[in-house]
Amino acid sequence: MIKSVVFLLGVFLFVGCSQNRQQKLVQVSTIDALLQGVYDGNTSLQTLDKYGDFGIGTFNGLDGEMILLDGHFYQVKADGKIYHPESDVLTPFASVTNFEPGKEYPLNKLSYSELKATIDSLAPSPNFFYAIKLKGTFDRVKTRSVPMQKTPYPPLVEVTENQPEFETVNISGTLVGFYCPPYVTGLNVPGYHLHFLSDDKNFGGHLLSFELKSGHLQIDQINEFTLKIPAEGHFLKTSLDEDLSEDLQKVEGE
Repeated sequence: MIKSVVFLLGVFLFVGCSQNRQQKLVQVSTIDALLQGVYDGNTSLQTLDKYGDFGIGTFNGLDGEMILLDGHFYQVKADGKIYHPESDVLTPFASVTNFEPGKEYPLNKLSYSELKATIDSLAPSPNFFYAIKLKGTFDRVKTRSVPMQKTPYPPLVEVTENQPEFETVNISGTLVGFYCPPYVTGLNVPGYHLHFLSDDKNFGGHLLSFELKSGHLQIDQINEFTLKIPAEGHFLKTSLDEDLSEDLQKVEGE
């Protein structure tokens, strides 16, 4: 069971979008709960699919990285392989939206940090959410995944200390993820959080770094945020009053 909290963030829309369009980001649970080992799923992919066709997250027991692209779920497990999870699989944490971008931007020869700077320069305000999609060819991509955990669950920062990492060269694929504003601290990842999926569906994961050869960037401004709070399970007994920013930076590879 889950409960919903809705935050309305205004109606100023991204350049090139309709003045009347409302975009919503739906999130299951909080990043601080995940950091503290709340890995038991509470929402099925079948339910998550109703909230959007684009997004990222993880799976029950922290069993790999989630990519939702064009309405299809992909699961990058710790063995580096990509699986197609069943609709009844649960997630303890995910963020999804219906991706409806505005203008498309051609990009060439840039790194992850340069992509962030580019989006920063294009976005009308750092106080909105943005869904980000970059499809292109890459000279190099480095990713990671996380292995499935067993109870008692360790904190996420301990899991990622021994995370399997993967690197490849000369690959085409898509970056999928979000920019979240600074005030989401404790709820989601402030700043950029992206996953990668190759066109041949043989490589992917949580994005650590890349070198883009050429591609096209699409950004979808989001002006409504819905947080679905677990109504049962370990979440209810987890203390969420600590500042876990340092742990999050380690987990995100920063």
